[in-house]
Amino acid sequence: MHPRNKNANGYDLAALTPTSAALAKHIKTTPAGTASIDFANPAAVKALNRALLMHHYQVKGWEIPEGYLCPPIPGRADYLHSVADLLASCNKKNIPGGAGVRVLDIGTGANLVYPLIGHAEYGWSFLGVDIDEAALANAQKILAKNPELAGSIELRHQPVWDNIFTGLLRSGESFDLSICNPPFHNSPDEVLAVSQRKWNNLGKPGAKKGSAQPRLNFGGGGTELWCNGGERAFVKSMIEQSCNIPKRVLWFTSLLSQADNLPHIEAALKKAKVVESRIIPMAQGQKQSRLIAWTFCANGDREKWRRERWSSTPAFGTPVTGDDIPAASEPL
Repeated sequence: MHPRNKNANGYDLAALTPTSAALAKHIKTTPAGTASIDFANPAAVKALNRALLMHHYQVKGWEIPEGYLCPPIPGRADYLHSVADLLASCNKKNIPGGAGVRVLDIGTGANLVYPLIGHAEYGWSFLGVDIDEAALANAQKILAKNPELAGSIELRHQPVWDNIFTGLLRSGESFDLSICNPPFHNSPDEVLAVSQRKWNNLGKPGAKKGSAQPRLNFGGGGTELWCNGGERAFVKSMIEQSCNIPKRVLWFTSLLSQADNLPHIEAALKKAKVVESRIIPMAQGQKQSRLIAWTFCANGDREKWRRERWSSTPAFGTPVTGDDIPAASEPL
């Protein structure tokens, strides 16, 4: 995990349980004698998330409806720390902080996790966008329970399903970053197959007649988990649509979970004639993933952006070291 991740050394359940009585009832002792929860139990995972958000990020009353994605908090925090380092690479190794840094969260979901963590860690302001109006309504309920966030997190509905950036931005709007956790799967059947494998890996019963059906421990509804073509098609569409707003976002970014999709995404970036792209490795435990970043702004544009937008913003923490600064990819 990223060295700034608050869970880099694992979950401190003893510190979390005073925050959440609901979490305490899910804690069990493993055969090795350590405290843990049943990660196959969606209620336990939700209670853990609620406690993590309250304990580390002072988020009150976090709740999501049944069937919506309950994302792993450390992984989402890692994404934000990685893009913070990306911004630092354009700001003399200093992470720009404060509300002057604007982040566009594509597919913010009912959980609103990226804006909640990103604002708590760096003071950034966010525009959370989704096609699911019910998800946005729940995100608004979370904001209502945390009124201090009202001026820092805005929500917006994207009414056209095939649009990501197209038709989204208003006159004069620009963003330092766009972030996205794209739908991973290609179909509902693929979602079920992956769920079954996870249950088998956790030692849970299979889908034999009379046995419990596999559940997604982190939940997730249709638009959150799958789209036609899966993440490859979604990210390619993001790249194509970003060509229409090339200088209104400094860095476009997205998670890319499947390594097999990387050559196709690199080909799409080359076709889009981006100025620079970066592939930033990410890992949580045994899970290997990557962050794709691209920009249409050359070095001179980035320096102008820095002077005009970040010269008066507070720098977060100490300068980022060379090891943390994301390296540019090879020319496409």
